[in-house]
Order: sequence, then structure tokens, then C-alpha cells
Amino acid sequence: MRVTQKVKKILSYYESDNPGTKSNLCRMMMEGKLSGTGKMVILPVDQGFEHGPARSFASNHHAYDPHYHYKLAVNSGCSAYAAPLGALEAGADTFAGAIPTILKVNSSNSLVDAKDQAITGSVADALRLGCSAIGFTIYPGSDDMLEQMEEIKEMSEEAKHFGLPTVMWAYVRGPNISKKGETGIDTIAYAAHMACLMGAHIVKVKLPDDHVEQEEAKKVFKEHNISTKTQAERVRHVVKSCFNGRRIVVFSGGGKKDDKDVLQDARDIYNGGGNGSIIGRNSFQRPFESGVKLLSDIMHIYKGGGKQA
Repeated sequence: MRVTQKVKKILSYYESDNPGTKSNLCRMMMEGKLSGTGKMVILPVDQGFEHGPARSFASNHHAYDPHYHYKLAVNSGCSAYAAPLGALEAGADTFAGAIPTILKVNSSNSLVDAKDQAITGSVADALRLGCSAIGFTIYPGSDDMLEQMEEIKEMSEEAKHFGLPTVMWAYVRGPNISKKGETGIDTIAYAAHMACLMGAHIVKVKLPDDHVEQEEAKKVFKEHNISTKTQAERVRHVVKSCFNGRRIVVFSGGGKKDDKDVLQDARDIYNGGGNGSIIGRNSFQRPFESGVKLLSDIMHIYKGGGKQA
């Protein structure tokens, strides 16, 4: 595997990391159809925890089988596949070495109201399964955020020691955050920046809307003419908030959309300088071939086919 200059440059931004951690980052960036481009498309399947099996998989009954998701990630040419412990264990032998995997080490569920997640996997599990990274969700704005910061500090320190990067899901929510504020440009950028400050190698956030939640932030956005009218501009601001582009930032696909909207999101991410997408329901809730095609079309955009508006 010949590492491209683009990937080498990105790796150079992670100045404190050991060769093991950089090798795993490199493996994900050199995998699949986007190999060497500095862009990524990751398939995440943690929705069974978050929403329940029927809400997640009934629209495509094949998706109840964990092997289905491994196959979808491999056949479409994804950079990595992310899932909780049990799902990865269910295909770990059959698909050993087929694609980089990310162990999602904390999860919540829709049967509880807490804005928090339980630890459901470990660094030891990730090493045993041959994973290339761990994944962890934080909820900036929640009452449990400070405890989550302490949890990921310990887990990421252990992961880095053993050469595993940390992918951090940063979802804004909490008692002082409005519904619109959960996807506000100021709060999304703030959450992404906090993930970087906590040592994340890859940051996952939702695509931000043209809404500024915090009153003090409104003044700053106006004073410094921070443009947020287009989605590409908002992506650019989030990327800038991730250490001026020195950290990999990918954007979630969100709820089910039609192909046109999914592909337009990818164009906006590309044009805004984002590193790619982490897209689950919009791929595995479609028939297999449709899911593969959609993911492939997204990758085509990230390879340079998405400059048009």
C-alpha cells in the first residue's frame, strides 16, 4: 500500500500520536474507493441501540443480519464500518481483515430519557476484534456532559496507548438547548471544537442549519461577518472550528432522505472542505444494490465529482 501525499499531510497534523495510531488512521484513509484522497465514507450501524430493531431494520428485513452491514460496507467501498460490540462480534471471523472496523464503545436507547450513554464496549474488545478505532458519543449541552468528558479522557488515553484512534460522535442536546439549537451552526461548531479539544482524531457531527442558538454567539457571527447562508459555508465554519482543518471531520446522514437530497448534502460537504460522510440509515434502509449505488455515488462526489451546486 503506497500512502499518498494527501494522507501523509493529514497524518502530520496528529503530532503527538504513536506509529500504531497513525497506522490505523492511515488504514482507514487508504481503504475503499476513496483510498488516498483524504476523504472518507463510514457506514455506522448503531441505530438498533438508539431506535430499536423494527424502527431501524423493518424497512429492509435483510438488515436485521449483522453480516448484511459488513457486506454493504465492503461491496460499496467504504473507508470503515462502525458498530457496537455484539454486531461486530457477529461477523468478526467471516469478515476479518475485509474492512477497517470501529467499535462503538458507548450507547443509549430510546426506552430511557437520559441524555447520556452507557459504556458498552472496551479498548480490550476493540483490540481483540482487530478494530482500527473506537467510537464514543458525547452530548454537549447535557447535564451528563462533564462525566462523559471524564469517561472519554480515560478511554482515549488507553486507546492511544495501544495505537487506536478515537472517533467522537458530538451531538448537541440538553435542557438549555432548543430543538433548533441541536443543529445550530454555533452549537455544532462548538461541539466539534470540544471533541477536538478532548483528543478526537475523527469528529462526527450533524450538518448544521442556518440558526445561531446562543445570544453571545449571534453578536460574534454578526461582528465578524461569518457567513452561514449556504450549507457549504456552514460546513466550512465547522471545519475551521476543528483546529482550522487539522482534524478529520465527517458529517452524519441523518434521517431517511431521497437520493437527490443525500447527494446534495455530499456536494455541500465536499465544497465546504469536509472530510466526508458517516451515513447509516440512508444506506442500509434501502435495498442492497440501491444502498451500494448511493454510497458509490457519494464517493464519486468526494473524488471530485461534486463541485456543482
